[in-house]
Amino acid sequence: MRDAFAKELEALAQDDLRVVLLSGDIGNRMYDSFKGKFPDRFYNCGVAEANMTGVAAGMALSGLRPFTYTITTFNTQRCFEQIRLDVCYHGAPVTIVGVGGGLSYASLGPTHHSCEDIALLRVMPDMTVICPADPMEVRAAVRIALAHDGPVYIRLGKKGEPNLHKNIPEFKIGKAIEMRQGTDVCLFGVGTMLGNVLDAAEILSARGVSAQVYSFPFVKPLDDVVLRAAFKTFPLVATVEEHSLIGGAGSAVAEWLVDAHIHHGQLLRMGVPDAFMHKAGSQNYTRKTLGLDPDAIADRVQAGLIQQSKEKET
Repeated sequence: MRDAFAKELEALAQDDLRVVLLSGDIGNRMYDSFKGKFPDRFYNCGVAEANMTGVAAGMALSGLRPFTYTITTFNTQRCFEQIRLDVCYHGAPVTIVGVGGGLSYASLGPTHHSCEDIALLRVMPDMTVICPADPMEVRAAVRIALAHDGPVYIRLGKKGEPNLHKNIPEFKIGKAIEMRQGTDVCLFGVGTMLGNVLDAAEILSARGVSAQVYSFPFVKPLDDVVLRAAFKTFPLVATVEEHSLIGGAGSAVAEWLVDAHIHHGQLLRMGVPDAFMHKAGSQNYTRKTLGLDPDAIADRVQAGLIQQSKEKET
Protein backbone atom coordinates (compact mmCIF):
# COMPACT_ATOMS: atom_id res chain seq x y z
CA MET A 1 0.00 0.00 0.00
CA ARG A 2 2.81 2.41 0.79
CA ASP A 3 4.33 1.85 -2.66
CA ALA A 4 0.95 2.59 -4.25
CA PHE A 5 0.78 5.83 -2.27
CA ALA A 6 4.27 6.89 -3.37
CA LYS A 7 3.60 6.15 -7.04
CA GLU A 8 0.20 7.83 -7.08
CA LEU A 9 1.42 10.96 -5.31
CA GLU A 10 4.35 11.24 -7.72
CA ALA A 11 2.00 10.94 -10.69
CA LEU A 12 -0.28 13.65 -9.30
CA ALA A 13 2.66 15.92 -8.46
CA GLN A 14 3.68 15.80 -12.10
CA ASP A 15 0.52 17.70 -13.08
CA ASP A 16 -0.20 19.64 -9.89
CA LEU A 17 2.54 21.98 -8.74
CA ARG A 18 0.79 22.45 -5.38
CA VAL A 19 1.60 18.89 -4.22
CA VAL A 20 4.23 18.79 -1.48
CA LEU A 21 5.38 15.75 0.51
CA LEU A 22 6.61 16.01 4.10
CA SER A 23 8.15 12.93 5.72
CA GLY A 24 8.81 12.20 9.36
CA ASP A 25 12.22 10.67 8.65
CA ILE A 26 10.80 7.54 7.04
CA GLY A 27 10.51 6.11 3.54
CA ASN A 28 13.37 8.17 2.16
CA ARG A 29 14.59 5.59 -0.35
CA MET A 30 11.00 4.94 -1.38
CA TYR A 31 10.74 8.58 -2.38
CA ASP A 32 14.03 8.79 -4.30
CA SER A 33 12.11 9.11 -7.55
CA PHE A 34 9.84 11.83 -6.14
CA LYS A 35 12.83 13.75 -4.76
CA GLY A 36 14.67 13.41 -8.05
CA LYS A 37 11.81 14.91 -10.01
CA PHE A 38 10.64 17.46 -7.44
CA PRO A 39 13.59 18.28 -5.16
CA ASP A 40 11.95 21.46 -3.92
CA ARG A 41 8.72 19.67 -3.00
CA PHE A 42 10.03 17.00 -0.62
CA TYR A 43 10.89 17.80 2.98
CA ASN A 44 12.34 15.37 5.50
CA CYS A 45 11.12 16.98 8.71
CA GLY A 46 12.94 14.51 10.94
CA VAL A 47 11.53 12.88 14.04
CA ALA A 48 9.49 15.99 14.75
CA GLU A 49 5.96 15.11 13.71
CA ALA A 50 4.29 17.96 15.59
CA ASN A 51 6.51 20.47 13.80
CA MET A 52 5.89 18.69 10.48
CA THR A 53 2.14 19.10 10.96
CA GLY A 54 2.50 22.80 11.72
CA VAL A 55 4.70 23.31 8.65
CA ALA A 56 2.14 21.46 6.50
CA ALA A 57 -0.68 23.64 7.84
CA GLY A 58 1.27 26.77 6.96
CA MET A 59 1.92 25.44 3.45
CA ALA A 60 -1.76 24.60 2.98
CA LEU A 61 -2.85 28.06 4.09
CA SER A 62 -0.40 29.48 1.54
CA GLY A 63 -2.03 27.64 -1.35
CA LEU A 64 -0.09 24.36 -1.45
CA ARG A 65 -1.47 20.83 -1.01
CA PRO A 66 0.82 19.10 1.50
CA PHE A 67 0.79 15.40 2.39
CA THR A 68 2.45 14.39 5.66
CA TYR A 69 3.72 10.81 5.83
CA THR A 70 5.07 8.68 8.64
CA ILE A 71 4.14 5.74 10.90
CA THR A 72 0.51 6.02 11.98
CA THR A 73 1.02 6.30 15.72
CA PHE A 74 3.51 9.12 15.27
CA ASN A 75 1.47 10.97 12.63
CA THR A 76 -1.70 11.02 14.73
CA GLN A 77 -1.14 10.59 18.47
CA ARG A 78 2.17 12.43 18.72
CA CYS A 79 0.89 15.52 16.91
CA PHE A 80 -2.78 15.47 17.88
CA GLU A 81 -2.76 19.05 19.20
CA GLN A 82 -1.25 20.37 15.96
CA ILE A 83 -3.77 18.43 13.89
CA ARG A 84 -6.56 19.91 15.98
CA LEU A 85 -5.43 23.54 16.11
CA ASP A 86 -3.14 24.06 13.12
CA VAL A 87 -4.98 21.92 10.58
CA CYS A 88 -8.61 21.37 11.52
CA TYR A 89 -9.31 24.68 13.26
CA HIS A 90 -8.28 26.48 10.07
CA GLY A 91 -9.87 23.93 7.74
CA ALA A 92 -6.48 23.59 6.07
CA PRO A 93 -6.30 21.12 3.15
CA VAL A 94 -3.60 18.93 4.69
CA THR A 95 -3.66 15.19 4.00
CA ILE A 96 -2.29 13.17 6.93
CA VAL A 97 -1.06 9.77 5.78
CA GLY A 98 -0.40 7.14 8.43
CA VAL A 99 1.50 4.03 7.34
CA GLY A 100 1.14 0.85 9.39
CA GLY A 101 -2.40 1.35 10.65
CA GLY A 102 -3.84 -1.12 13.12
CA LEU A 103 -1.43 -3.96 13.85
CA SER A 104 0.65 -3.74 10.68
CA TYR A 105 3.73 -3.27 12.86
CA ALA A 106 2.61 -5.94 15.30
CA SER A 107 6.12 -7.28 15.90
CA LEU A 108 7.39 -3.89 17.12
CA GLY A 109 5.10 -3.72 20.14
CA PRO A 110 2.60 -1.18 21.52
CA THR A 111 4.66 1.88 20.50
CA HIS A 112 3.86 0.99 16.89
CA HIS A 113 0.39 -0.52 17.34
CA SER A 114 -2.18 1.96 16.07
CA CYS A 115 -5.63 1.02 17.28
CA GLU A 116 -6.78 4.46 18.44
CA ASP A 117 -6.12 6.67 15.40
CA ILE A 118 -9.57 6.47 13.82
CA ALA A 119 -11.17 7.43 17.14
CA LEU A 120 -8.82 10.39 17.52
CA LEU A 121 -9.24 11.82 14.06
CA ARG A 122 -12.89 11.19 13.31
CA VAL A 123 -13.80 13.41 16.27
CA MET A 124 -12.00 16.35 14.65
CA PRO A 125 -14.42 18.82 12.99
CA ASP A 126 -14.35 18.73 9.16
CA MET A 127 -11.89 15.82 9.07
CA THR A 128 -12.49 13.19 6.39
CA VAL A 129 -11.27 9.73 7.47
CA ILE A 130 -10.38 7.23 4.74
CA CYS A 131 -9.28 3.63 5.34
CA PRO A 132 -8.34 2.10 1.96
CA ALA A 133 -8.57 -1.66 1.68
CA ASP A 134 -5.92 -2.35 -0.95
CA PRO A 135 -3.38 -0.61 -3.19
CA MET A 136 -6.09 0.25 -5.74
CA GLU A 137 -8.15 2.02 -3.09
CA VAL A 138 -5.01 3.82 -1.91
CA ARG A 139 -4.63 5.37 -5.34
CA ALA A 140 -8.27 6.44 -5.33
CA ALA A 141 -7.90 7.85 -1.82
CA VAL A 142 -4.90 9.99 -2.77
CA ARG A 143 -6.77 11.40 -5.75
CA ILE A 144 -9.86 12.29 -3.78
CA ALA A 145 -7.80 13.78 -0.94
CA LEU A 146 -6.01 16.11 -3.35
CA ALA A 147 -9.34 17.24 -4.79
CA HIS A 148 -10.94 17.78 -1.37
CA ASP A 149 -10.77 21.28 0.08
CA GLY A 150 -10.27 20.32 3.72
CA PRO A 151 -8.35 18.05 6.13
CA VAL A 152 -8.09 14.37 5.22
CA TYR A 153 -6.68 11.38 7.05
CA ILE A 154 -5.61 8.33 5.00
CA ARG A 155 -4.89 5.19 6.99
CA LEU A 156 -2.58 2.82 5.16
CA GLY A 157 -1.50 -0.71 5.91
CA LYS A 158 2.17 -1.42 5.36
CA LYS A 159 3.31 -3.49 2.40
CA GLY A 160 2.38 -6.66 0.58
CA GLU A 161 -1.39 -6.20 0.76
CA PRO A 162 -3.03 -7.90 -2.25
CA ASN A 163 -5.18 -6.11 -4.78
CA LEU A 164 -8.85 -6.79 -4.06
CA HIS A 165 -10.01 -4.67 -6.99
CA LYS A 166 -9.02 -5.32 -10.59
CA ASN A 167 -8.94 -1.60 -11.31
CA ILE A 168 -8.91 1.63 -9.35
CA PRO A 169 -12.47 1.91 -7.97
CA GLU A 170 -14.59 5.02 -8.25
CA PHE A 171 -14.33 6.84 -4.94
CA LYS A 172 -16.93 9.25 -3.68
CA ILE A 173 -16.57 10.79 -0.24
CA GLY A 174 -18.81 8.98 2.23
CA LYS A 175 -19.63 6.05 -0.07
CA ALA A 176 -19.13 2.33 0.53
CA ILE A 177 -18.20 -0.05 -2.31
CA GLU A 178 -20.12 -3.27 -2.95
CA MET A 179 -17.73 -6.21 -3.25
CA ARG A 180 -20.08 -9.20 -3.08
CA GLN A 181 -23.82 -9.70 -3.13
CA GLY A 182 -25.61 -11.79 -0.52
CA THR A 183 -28.98 -12.39 1.09
CA ASP A 184 -28.45 -13.50 4.70
CA VAL A 185 -26.02 -11.11 6.35
CA CYS A 186 -24.18 -7.87 5.52
CA LEU A 187 -20.47 -7.42 6.31
CA PHE A 188 -18.55 -4.14 6.21
CA GLY A 189 -14.79 -4.60 5.90
CA VAL A 190 -12.85 -1.56 7.10
CA GLY A 191 -9.46 -0.92 5.54
CA THR A 192 -7.06 -3.86 5.34
CA MET A 193 -9.56 -6.15 7.09
CA LEU A 194 -11.56 -6.36 3.86
CA GLY A 195 -9.49 -9.29 2.58
CA ASN A 196 -10.25 -11.31 5.70
CA VAL A 197 -13.92 -10.35 5.45
CA LEU A 198 -14.10 -11.59 1.86
CA ASP A 199 -12.41 -14.83 2.91
CA ALA A 200 -14.90 -15.15 5.77
CA ALA A 201 -17.73 -14.70 3.27
CA GLU A 202 -16.37 -17.67 1.31
CA ILE A 203 -16.28 -19.76 4.48
CA LEU A 204 -19.86 -18.75 5.29
CA SER A 205 -20.94 -19.60 1.75
CA ALA A 206 -19.59 -23.13 2.22
CA ARG A 207 -21.77 -23.31 5.35
CA GLY A 208 -24.86 -22.20 3.45
CA VAL A 209 -24.80 -18.56 4.58
CA SER A 210 -24.94 -15.89 1.88
CA ALA A 211 -22.99 -12.75 2.84
CA GLN A 212 -23.19 -9.34 1.24
CA VAL A 213 -19.81 -7.60 1.56
CA TYR A 214 -18.90 -3.93 1.29
CA SER A 215 -15.60 -2.18 1.40
CA PHE A 216 -16.07 0.59 3.97
CA PRO A 217 -13.27 3.08 3.26
CA PHE A 218 -15.02 6.18 4.60
CA VAL A 219 -15.39 6.07 8.36
CA LYS A 220 -16.20 9.77 8.25
CA PRO A 221 -18.53 10.67 6.67
CA LEU A 222 -20.52 7.45 6.70
CA ASP A 223 -22.60 6.10 3.83
CA ASP A 224 -26.11 6.85 5.07
CA VAL A 225 -27.83 5.31 2.05
CA VAL A 226 -26.01 1.96 2.17
CA LEU A 227 -26.34 1.70 5.95
CA ARG A 228 -30.09 2.34 5.83
CA ALA A 229 -30.51 -0.29 3.13
CA ALA A 230 -28.37 -2.81 5.02
CA PHE A 231 -30.24 -2.53 8.31
CA LYS A 232 -33.57 -2.61 6.49
CA THR A 233 -32.65 -5.72 4.49
CA PHE A 234 -30.52 -7.90 6.76
CA PRO A 235 -31.18 -9.27 10.26
CA LEU A 236 -27.48 -8.88 11.08
CA VAL A 237 -24.99 -6.23 9.97
CA ALA A 238 -21.33 -6.59 11.01
CA THR A 239 -18.40 -4.19 10.99
CA VAL A 240 -14.89 -5.64 11.02
CA GLU A 241 -11.88 -3.44 11.69
CA GLU A 242 -8.32 -3.56 12.98
CA HIS A 243 -8.95 -0.82 15.52
CA SER A 244 -10.22 -0.54 19.06
CA LEU A 245 -13.89 -1.36 19.47
CA ILE A 246 -14.07 1.98 21.26
CA GLY A 247 -14.32 4.90 18.86
CA GLY A 248 -13.70 3.11 15.58
CA ALA A 249 -15.91 2.38 12.58
CA GLY A 250 -18.18 0.10 14.58
CA SER A 251 -18.71 2.85 17.13
CA ALA A 252 -19.43 5.32 14.33
CA VAL A 253 -22.09 3.01 12.91
CA ALA A 254 -23.58 2.44 16.39
CA GLU A 255 -23.84 6.22 16.88
CA TRP A 256 -25.39 6.57 13.44
CA LEU A 257 -27.85 3.79 14.28
CA VAL A 258 -29.10 5.63 17.36
CA ASP A 259 -29.35 9.01 15.65
CA ALA A 260 -31.09 7.54 12.60
CA HIS A 261 -33.72 5.87 14.85
CA ILE A 262 -33.26 2.52 13.12
CA HIS A 263 -35.06 -0.24 15.00
CA HIS A 264 -34.56 -3.22 12.71
CA GLY A 265 -31.41 -5.23 12.09
CA GLN A 266 -28.77 -6.07 14.68
CA LEU A 267 -25.26 -4.60 14.71
CA LEU A 268 -22.28 -6.86 15.40
CA ARG A 269 -18.95 -5.06 15.95
CA MET A 270 -15.66 -6.88 15.55
CA GLY A 271 -12.33 -5.25 16.34
CA VAL A 272 -9.54 -4.95 18.88
CA PRO A 273 -10.58 -5.23 22.55
CA ASP A 274 -9.95 -2.49 25.11
CA ALA A 275 -6.50 -3.75 26.07
CA PHE A 276 -2.88 -3.39 25.00
CA MET A 277 -1.35 -6.22 22.99
CA HIS A 278 1.63 -7.26 25.13
CA LYS A 279 2.73 -10.19 22.98
CA ALA A 280 4.82 -9.55 19.88
CA GLY A 281 4.27 -11.46 16.68
CA SER A 282 3.29 -11.13 13.05
CA GLN A 283 0.17 -9.28 11.97
CA ASN A 284 -1.53 -12.57 11.10
CA TYR A 285 -0.62 -13.93 14.55
CA THR A 286 -2.18 -10.94 16.31
CA ARG A 287 -5.28 -11.11 14.13
CA LYS A 288 -5.75 -14.76 14.97
CA THR A 289 -5.14 -14.06 18.67
CA LEU A 290 -7.78 -11.32 18.65
CA GLY A 291 -10.34 -13.27 16.64
CA LEU A 292 -9.96 -11.25 13.44
CA ASP A 293 -8.87 -14.06 11.12
CA PRO A 294 -11.38 -15.32 8.48
CA ASP A 295 -12.45 -18.41 10.44
CA ALA A 296 -13.11 -16.45 13.62
CA ILE A 297 -15.04 -13.78 11.70
CA ALA A 298 -17.20 -16.44 10.05
CA ASP A 299 -17.83 -18.13 13.42
CA ARG A 300 -18.87 -14.84 15.06
CA VAL A 301 -21.22 -13.99 12.20
CA GLN A 302 -22.81 -17.43 12.21
CA ALA A 303 -23.26 -17.33 15.97
CA GLY A 304 -24.85 -13.89 15.63
CA LEU A 305 -27.32 -15.16 13.05
CA ILE A 306 -28.25 -18.12 15.25
CA GLN A 307 -28.80 -15.80 18.20
CA GLN A 308 -30.96 -13.53 16.07
CA SER A 309 -33.05 -16.48 14.98
CA LYS A 310 -33.57 -17.63 18.59
CA GLU A 311 -34.61 -14.14 19.69
CA LYS A 312 -37.08 -13.97 16.81
CA GLU A 313 -38.67 -17.25 17.89
CA THR A 314 -39.15 -16.00 21.45
